[in-house]
Amino acid sequence: MPANPYQKYQQNSIMTASPGELTLMLYDGCLKFIRQGREAMNNHQDAEKNTLLQKAQRIITELMVTLDRKQPISNEMLPLYDYINRRLIEANIKNDPTILDEAEELVMNFRDAWREVIKTTRKNQPQKQTGLA
Repeated sequence: MPANPYQKYQQNSIMTASPGELTLMLYDGCLKFIRQGREAMNNHQDAEKNTLLQKAQRIITELMVTLDRKQPISNEMLPLYDYINRRLIEANIKNDPTILDEAEELVMNFRDAWREVIKTTRKNQPQKQTGLA
């Protein structure tokens, strides 16, 4: 049986992504799990909510452990990631969608800022020359 073309495309996208694009994918995945977790919470699907919010937490943890501590900005990002992680835990325990709203907004801010960094970096990179010399 042939592989699902969408899954193959996703896998290829991940394998060929730059480190910056992978970070953007992590932010997007975290947002997806927060939103799905909120939906499960609103539908009283506690086990599903727990699983989804734990996935979001694992992504935040991954972002924390992969921070380049040599960069000064990481000293400002780490406490924010830790805060988001704690809020996800609290939202999960308390079944509080307003706490999820706060966590989602913070992750969206990180994601949007990261997207701008990628855009700026691409714009400032020298273009590759093609053709024969």
